[in-house]
Amino acid sequence: MTNFRATTRGGRIPAPVMSLKQQFNALHNVPRFFKMIWEVSPRLSAWNILLRLIQAALPLAALYVGKIIVDEVVLLYNQYQSAGNLPDWTNLPVWKWVGLELLLAVFSSLIGRAITLIDSLLGDQVSNDSSVRIIRHAATLDLFQFEDATFYDKLERARTQTAGRTALMSMVLSQAQDIITIFFLAAGLVAFNPWLLLILVVAVVPSFWGESKFNSDSYSLTRSWTPERRELDYLRFIGASNETAKEIKIFGLEAFISGRFKRISDKYYLANSKLAVKRAIWGALFSAIGTLSYYMAYVVVIWQTATGVITLGALTFLSGAFSRLQGLLQAIVNRFSRISETALYLQDFFDFLAIQPLSIQHQGKQKIPRPIQQGFVFENVGFKYPESEIWALRHLSFTLRPGEKLALVGENGAGKTTLVKLLAHLYEPSEGRILLDGVDLCEYDPEDLRREIGVIFQDYVRFMFTAGENIATGNIEERENQPRIEQAAEKSLADSVVAGLPKKYGQMLGKRFSGGVDLSGGQWQKVALARAYMREAQLIILDEPTAALDARAEHEVFVRFSELMQGKSAVLISHRFSTVRMADRILFLENGQMQELGTHEELIAKGGKYAELFRLQAKGYL
Repeated sequence: MTNFRATTRGGRIPAPVMSLKQQFNALHNVPRFFKMIWEVSPRLSAWNILLRLIQAALPLAALYVGKIIVDEVVLLYNQYQSAGNLPDWTNLPVWKWVGLELLLAVFSSLIGRAITLIDSLLGDQVSNDSSVRIIRHAATLDLFQFEDATFYDKLERARTQTAGRTALMSMVLSQAQDIITIFFLAAGLVAFNPWLLLILVVAVVPSFWGESKFNSDSYSLTRSWTPERRELDYLRFIGASNETAKEIKIFGLEAFISGRFKRISDKYYLANSKLAVKRAIWGALFSAIGTLSYYMAYVVVIWQTATGVITLGALTFLSGAFSRLQGLLQAIVNRFSRISETALYLQDFFDFLAIQPLSIQHQGKQKIPRPIQQGFVFENVGFKYPESEIWALRHLSFTLRPGEKLALVGENGAGKTTLVKLLAHLYEPSEGRILLDGVDLCEYDPEDLRREIGVIFQDYVRFMFTAGENIATGNIEERENQPRIEQAAEKSLADSVVAGLPKKYGQMLGKRFSGGVDLSGGQWQKVALARAYMREAQLIILDEPTAALDARAEHEVFVRFSELMQGKSAVLISHRFSTVRMADRILFLENGQMQELGTHEELIAKGGKYAELFRLQAKGYL
């Protein structure tokens, strides 16, 4: 079948199909994966291996004991036919073998349950560990990498395949166990008739080829539809979420969203159903071949028994062994298909963990000066996103002095938020450099640098945590420091918000979880502002921090902010000029370039673009 992947223009081009060789190559990730499993829990891993080795040998032992029991019964029957009576039935040797078979059955059941338990416990630990690895690794990557659709597809595949990785562990261990069992049973089969084993192997080959072929097609289809499946998840979320319910109802978007979901999901269903039908048809054919081969071998065994070549017990042993071997080989073939498929997805996991931040070469070890002496200096700084020809910022040169409050002003899209992301070292300049006390920011330890910078962005996150935890995210190491949390809340005026909550700082915020309480936009903003005060940072950046507050509340926040920021540097972004004029200097941006820089009075006297916008806004209050 033809598989496709999305293009940027909405068309689709064929996606590559994984060959059988590539499926085998994908298995090279399995040892690495099991190394990770062993590191998660060596004790559980060792017990799992040991129990599976024991379990692998039990089928041969059970079949052989069954053979002896049948032969003993036949012997007793012949004795009865010839002598007309039996020896004392309580002392018959057959009962010992029956007892042993019972013990083997109970032992096998107990080991099976122990393996299932260990698989469950170990699987949970592996699932949790892989999620932790993804979360931690994602935090090391550059911010603009998350803004790239191709990167996000990789992240999505790595994030959503946790269950598959847990299943892979059980499948590979079961595969190894079944292979060991096959060796035991094959040895017993060969001892009676080697040709039976050859018939069995030949019968399994077509099924193995078919499963491998359709496995590669299935992987190709799933991988190529990653963008569409992400869109389906997004549509499913916005179509039934408390965060979007107002807009959905007001604008009557339910038909549009459900229609779009149905259109994309139907296309995916059609592509997937065609593959499923073909797989079912060919699978049925190959299964019929396997069944036919089993009965061919069964005929041979019956003929040998009838002619006296083997005993009736041997017939029981061979038919049982052959039946088990057929089932095991078929399971191994089918499981190989799933293992190789999951191993292909495992490649996505390791590929994501292998992604390095583009700034990996620019992570220095130098500590931040305390206190900062000279300030931040932008030297002809420019920035554009990777694979983009458009400059978001260009030719920026200015100084942010220690203790200075700098306001950034400009129309939407002027580059204000990009500038503060550069200042916070979330982005790195595409050209030019940013110095702190004469040293390039790239020479500083990134974690140490960010500890000295407190940032609240206009699109701050409303964490579904308690009120105290929401505030503590500004300095999560201090989450148990209740006095510091309350002090930060007082500085941002969030203390009045918390005072009205039933459980105060222990109140869950948001409606996602039971017992949660939602806040108004202004209340959320005060909680978010408190995060900036959680840090003893030397630089505070507020990107439209009071957009949801009324004019009086915003003025009160900034008056308090000015008082609390004495001796610290600050960068403010606001569209309200009444707030902006509180800053020591104002930098006016337009189309990503600095147009004006000075105090409010200097820029008004200059009569430039800042003065024009100030007068326009002032007119609205007349």
